[in-house]
Amino acid sequence: MLIDALGRQHQPFGGVPRIVSLVPSLTELVCDLGLAARLVGRTGFCVHPRDVLRHIPKVGGTKDVKLDRVRQLAPTHLIADIDENRRESVEAMMQFVPHVVVVHPQTVDGNLALYALLGGIFRREAEAARLTAEFSAARRNLVAVTATLPRENVLYPIWREPWMTVRRDTYIAAMLCAAGWDTLPAEAPVRFPQFAWDAPWLSAVARVLLPSEPYAFTDRDKVEVGALAQRPVTRVDGEMLSWYGSRAIAGLRYLAELRRQVA
Repeated sequence: MLIDALGRQHQPFGGVPRIVSLVPSLTELVCDLGLAARLVGRTGFCVHPRDVLRHIPKVGGTKDVKLDRVRQLAPTHLIADIDENRRESVEAMMQFVPHVVVVHPQTVDGNLALYALLGGIFRREAEAARLTAEFSAARRNLVAVTATLPRENVLYPIWREPWMTVRRDTYIAAMLCAAGWDTLPAEAPVRFPQFAWDAPWLSAVARVLLPSEPYAFTDRDKVEVGALAQRPVTRVDGEMLSWYGSRAIAGLRYLAELRRQVA
């Protein structure tokens, strides 16, 4: 059965789909499933693969979708994410888009269900199977690389002013956990908590991982964070750790190499 994150059941589509994707990683996945020609709309943040997407109309951002523009494109399918898109916007588009697919991956292996869901809806089972095989191989390799390495507690800032990080039930934290890096704080009241540099739990942090997105931390930020945290700071590719879908395959490979480098 093809069930999305809202518990809505979907059927394999028998016609020619017209797809609007509201999430960068989902747009990339749609293309990697062989559906680039069926993509009629995307957000301004959907930039991969660049050569393909430069010709696809934009419908605003992930948080400020232009509903009238989506309506004009007459999509058969809208693909959205619970964290990335505003609920009220998605619900409004449900009134005129026949098929709205909402996802919410929170675990690394949740990518497998995502491949199956979109592959099944759009009848791209062979492409989904290929991604599944590549993902499984990358996952096994990461397990092998980290098997002899000690686990570390890490801090993963995602924003500054205010400083913010991730809770352990987020996809980013799950990817890091798969690589032997456990994010702190261990618990928080919200999924993306603010923190202060004098928080008691920071004493248990072994390393700070400073990503390139959603906040584009720079080398100057790295120096500042090193002084604030008094811990080693490693700049990392935020796309590799936060983009799910087909990018997760490259993300697992990236983490394996990163763990080798900093071990």
